[in-house]
Amino acid sequence: MKVGGTVPDVPKVILIGTPHTSNWDLILAMGMKYALGLDYSWMMKKEAFFFPFGGMFKSMGGIPIDRKAAKNVVEQMGDWFNANEKAWIGITPSGTRTKVGAYKKGYLRIAYATGVPIFLVGVDKTSKTLVFDRFMELTGDIEADNDQIRNFVRNHYTGLKPKNN
Repeated sequence: MKVGGTVPDVPKVILIGTPHTSNWDLILAMGMKYALGLDYSWMMKKEAFFFPFGGMFKSMGGIPIDRKAAKNVVEQMGDWFNANEKAWIGITPSGTRTKVGAYKKGYLRIAYATGVPIFLVGVDKTSKTLVFDRFMELTGDIEADNDQIRNFVRNHYTGLKPKNN
């Protein structure tokens, strides 16, 4: 797979990985991370961080999220961004590898609450390219922003399993 576009040069960013259509997407994301020397993290439920996988997940950039905590995920991520001078996180807004009509909106809630920009990274199976595409301009209207991003992805990228786009 080739890499296209330009990696963002900002201290804090939410990388949106799209479309998320296959189990291979994690392999692709980790390969990109290490091949390009990128330092970004990703969220996973804290229950998955058990021995012997917990240490491995953390070393790969995993952030354990307590979904039952008094602080919700947006607050936990706000604390994480505030505690780190350089903080990049990768999120797949579809939330699953199967076909979805709309993206989950947590990534937008995190962006709104923290002021951290969203940068789109797209998989294009047809050209076998992983594209560092663009910052997405947000309006503050969560429905409109989510639709804009989802529609952009539908019109520009084809995932590893196109039937799940």
